[in-house]
Amino acid sequence: MSEQHPYPWPTASSTGVGSWPGEDPDEAVRTVLGELPDLPHLPELPGRGVGADMIGRTAGLLVEFPVEVQPTGWRVADTPGRDLYRAHGFLSRDLDVLTEHAHAYEGALKIQVAGPWTMAASTELRNGQRVIADPGAYRDLCASHLEGVRAHLADVRTRVPGARLLVQIDEPSLPAVLLGALPTASGYGRLRAVDRIRVEETLRTLFTTITDAGAVPVVHCCAGNAPLDLLRRSGARALSLDAGLLDRRHDDMVGTAVEAGVGLLLGVVPAVDPTPSEQARMSDPAANVDVVRELWNRLGFSPDLLSRTVVTTPACGLAGASPHHARAALRAARDGARVLRDEPRRS
Repeated sequence: MSEQHPYPWPTASSTGVGSWPGEDPDEAVRTVLGELPDLPHLPELPGRGVGADMIGRTAGLLVEFPVEVQPTGWRVADTPGRDLYRAHGFLSRDLDVLTEHAHAYEGALKIQVAGPWTMAASTELRNGQRVIADPGAYRDLCASHLEGVRAHLADVRTRVPGARLLVQIDEPSLPAVLLGALPTASGYGRLRAVDRIRVEETLRTLFTTITDAGAVPVVHCCAGNAPLDLLRRSGARALSLDAGLLDRRHDDMVGTAVEAGVGLLLGVVPAVDPTPSEQARMSDPAANVDVVRELWNRLGFSPDLLSRTVVTTPACGLAGASPHHARAALRAARDGARVLRDEPRRS
């Protein structure tokens, strides 16, 4: 990455957030590679069931931290069992398909992993309480997660050796962790907030590990109260956000991130099948990215920087969409990115 173009993707890039409808990884990978030539991602297919969901997929990467599925969700176990076996099998199949179709690919490629704080918030101890409630347990999980991400990154690199890898850390639960908004096992109380310094230190260690491995750390958080300053200070080189949730309250934080060279992956099209009015808007590439141009004009940065800094995406993962809309969403994001390059300002 040069000083003139400090971003790991080409100008006017678009990508997906991660998840994809259906159960066929071969079709999903071929579609993503075809629709997103500048910044494809490894699609996730949670529709296949247990082990293909975001938490289960990342649980399969944990080192010496076995978990299993209980009626209430993923829970710490004594030994690895069939649930982890399924998770390993799904990911192995996805990586085999990626190798088949993208082994010779040279360019930016994004993979996704659930973040350590979302894992700690979504995984239970044997007593049914969340891992996040026990400082010793979540330290162990975070250490295990770090080793798992390191090994996963090395595996992907051997499969697509020419790719410039981006590792997206999905942290949808992070705001609740910081605010003390997670319910206890009984549902009658709330777990204590985790200290922001500890959260930041853990993420900084993870992002440094990713950077030292030659990859680019990205963070995705679809909440309107995502802790943007904390994520920037932790070393994220790009922030993946829903553009529709950004308003003037976020301008200072977003502007500070852009000034620091942090890229933006901004969701501009619906992640689920649209209403008729949304469908009409999706057919207009310029209308789809109006929210991005309005943000950029408020921030006051050069229009020429817009299509270099911003990657357009759907608003969130596409697992809940129909296959038709999922493909249309990627095309709309791609067309919107080209508008940001060719028409950064509307007259």
